[in-house]
Amino acid sequence: MLGALVRRYFRVLKDVSRRGLGVLLLGFLCPQVFADSVALPVKLTKAQISGDIFASSLSVATQEASELGPNSVQNAEVFLSSDRKLDAGMYRSGPAKFTISEPYGVDEFMFFLEGHVTLTSADGSVVRVNAGEAVTIPKQWTGLWESSAYTKIYVIYSPDALLPVKDIGADD
Repeated sequence: MLGALVRRYFRVLKDVSRRGLGVLLLGFLCPQVFADSVALPVKLTKAQISGDIFASSLSVATQEASELGPNSVQNAEVFLSSDRKLDAGMYRSGPAKFTISEPYGVDEFMFFLEGHVTLTSADGSVVRVNAGEAVTIPKQWTGLWESSAYTKIYVIYSPDALLPVKDIGADD
């Protein structure tokens, strides 16, 4: 442990010539700034949940193909675990329809803030989820996804495959 601390401060000393004495002083006054890895809680604020997040650098807008035609979506990923098996964020979509004939592939918890989704499972059972309600889709699920325009908070768990790394922007 002491060796790692010494190496960290030697790296800081190398930076002193480029960044000045302030970096060295900061290292002594706030050593946590130079920690190799600090895990911090991730919070969604009321303003972000109300939709401000989609105007931030966290949001990525794309088009996806839907059985109803092209669909505009916005994804604001706020957390990706270090093992890339857990992902969380907010997602906004226009009306969409998808036939999911292969297993869904991930376990996903969704809390709908706006709009609704109707999930018709392969056995014909129907679940409608409205704004203010939540649903969890298991990775083995197959069926039909039909939705109005909606906004959701999501948490995705993928124990069998690594989730893709996305460019997560800085806090706004």
